[in-house]
This record gives sequence, structure tokens and C-alpha cells, in this order.
Amino acid sequence: QVQLEESGGGLVQAGGSLRLSCAASGSISSISAMSWYRQAPGKQRELVAHIFTVGGSTSYADSVKGRFTISRDNAKNTVYLQMSSLRPEDTGVYYCRASSTDRRPYWGQGTQVTVTA
Repeated sequence: QVQLEESGGGLVQAGGSLRLSCAASGSISSISAMSWYRQAPGKQRELVAHIFTVGGSTSYADSVKGRFTISRDNAKNTVYLQMSSLRPEDTGVYYCRASSTDRRPYWGQGTQVTVTA
């Protein structure tokens, strides 16, 4: 089993920055990749960024390219999402997701990000 805990959310003005953290515990060796998703009010959850544990290749949603950066510190079992040039449409609950070799996804409880105009 994998447990995930997000932190770093908050309220920020448009154009500002936040850094989200996701700390993993449990069966760490089973994690093959980690992702950040977000869910805006009344909207479906969407993929924001993705990073592989081995190799560190990344991918981003078009809406955040050039503004968000996903990174990881394998020694700390933590993945980060650095968010810059934030826009009101970035508002939502951000969730960390771990992809496991057991083919089951693991989710954190989410952290709220609110961007004001």
C-alpha cells in the first residue's frame, strides 16, 4: 500500500506562485510514476503533470506548460509541483497520484489552491 499526503495549497493572487508537495509512504518501491491532478469546482478531475520515478521524464497539460514544473526527490519520497504565473482558472483541489507496479492508483486527500483575480 502507498499513502500520499499533499501540502502547500493556499490562496494566492493572480500572477503569484505556490509550491505543492506530496510525500509518499508505505510501499515506496512499488511507485513507478507520480502525477498531479486537479479538480475545479463543478468540473471533472484532470491531469496536470506527470513524472516517472526512474528516468524523471515529465509531461504537462497544455494549459500549464511553461508555468508549472513537476519534480521529485526520490531520497525524500516526495514529488513537487512548482506553480508560477497562476491564473484564476488554476483554482481547484490538487491531488497527488502514485502509479504502482500493482496496477492500482493511489490518491492523496487533496490540497486546495485558490487564485484570485
